[in-house]
Amino acid sequence: MQTDVILRRFEQPDEVREMVKGRFELVRIGGMTIGRATYEPGWRWSEHVGPSVGQTRCSVEHVGLVVAGTATAAFADGRVIELRAGELFYIPAEPHDSWVVGDVPYVSLHFLGADHYAR
Repeated sequence: MQTDVILRRFEQPDEVREMVKGRFELVRIGGMTIGRATYEPGWRWSEHVGPSVGQTRCSVEHVGLVVAGTATAAFADGRVIELRAGELFYIPAEPHDSWVVGDVPYVSLHFLGADHYAR
């Protein structure tokens, strides 16, 4: 028996979660949900996502790849980690804030945590 190959693009996502200065597109494929985050300069999780989900910090675990731009993961203990284009990242499920660094849009792909992000 031959299994069909499935090809998908973020230009036709299964779901889009819009927010001020950003969007999170989800594609479901091969038993996974993959997200693409696109944030404009000035975007900050605690300002542009948190109020809509009733939280001050994100507590979703993330595994992803930065495609473009730079953002941070800022933890309660004072650690601020910069995430730059080309880097794979793991962010634990510890509460954290995040924001775009500089004047270039930030784009990342999320392989873990996308289903629960921004909801």
